[in-house]
Amino acid sequence: MSETYTLPVGPLHVALEEPMYFDVRVEGETVRSVELSAGHVHRGMEALAMNRNWLQNITLTERVCSLCSNSHPTTYCMAVENLAGVVVPERAEYLRVIADEVKRIASHLFNVGIMAHLVGFDSLFMHAMEIREIMQDLKEGVYGNRMNLGALAIGGCRYDLDEETTAFMRAKLRELDPLLTELTRVYATDPLILKRTRGIGVLPMEEARRYEVVGPVARASGIAYDVRRKAPYAVYPHLDFEVQTDTAGDVHSRAMLRLREAAQSAVILEQCLENIPEGPICLPGAVFIPEGEAVARSEAPRGEVFYYVRSDGSDSPQRLKWRVPTYMNWEALQVMMAGCQVADIPLIVNSIDPCISCTER
Repeated sequence: MSETYTLPVGPLHVALEEPMYFDVRVEGETVRSVELSAGHVHRGMEALAMNRNWLQNITLTERVCSLCSNSHPTTYCMAVENLAGVVVPERAEYLRVIADEVKRIASHLFNVGIMAHLVGFDSLFMHAMEIREIMQDLKEGVYGNRMNLGALAIGGCRYDLDEETTAFMRAKLRELDPLLTELTRVYATDPLILKRTRGIGVLPMEEARRYEVVGPVARASGIAYDVRRKAPYAVYPHLDFEVQTDTAGDVHSRAMLRLREAAQSAVILEQCLENIPEGPICLPGAVFIPEGEAVARSEAPRGEVFYYVRSDGSDSPQRLKWRVPTYMNWEALQVMMAGCQVADIPLIVNSIDPCISCTER
């Protein structure tokens, strides 16, 4: 008769290098159940937000998460603007979408690159990161930074595009296109990638609905939930792009979905560069924030980001709270890991693209 025993994994996980602890019950090499233990970090960021003024919190929220660092201040500014009842200039709405989609491509390429590393295919990992460097160069060339863009302002944006930066961005997108196509082909056909990722970490659609997962995790399980389409914001209603879905719900389908979404982001960027109107990039003067409360949500690379703000009419929020995609996705790891091999645990964890730093804010 086989015996089960508990295998501690974490809190410094091999896939994440972020603190999260798993109590894994195994029988031989097969995982029978998983219990997650979070809460190893408390950054105190929500408390900090109440001690900073409305403008200072743009900088703070940009540091909630590195890969989604534009999505957080964007959603924060949207919530504050909803509370203030102001309308952002159309050019600024285009600029916000451009910044968001640049970050989405870089984030997705990072995740699939880490997947290749975990499989043991390090030359593919380096190739994915080399292609990601195109977007890093674009960020540095347009925004002056490779990670946090500093693009947002309440009532608009802090950066603009001129003819030179627009041409530079178009050149980078032309450079990206064939390389991204080739990278997608490799992930779709390479025998090692397929053997290690197909049928691993499966999350059926009914379980995805039960756990209410979001982002690429939901869409790879057949749920076409994308905030850019379900609750359109900025200029997404005017843009032509396809919400990517899959039905396999495994590690491989999540990676392929991210690669296809990166290609769609490039399509969105081309449309924005083509159609961006002339005009102001920000409202003149400071925006008055009245007493009241408001919410906003957006589609970050990892999934839906939700912000709540409450004001007492002073220059600082009385309450600022956010919900991030990892919080919605990580409980479903119990389904994805059940029955898998111990060696597959890092791959499955990476496939939900978790971010502990923004979840335990």
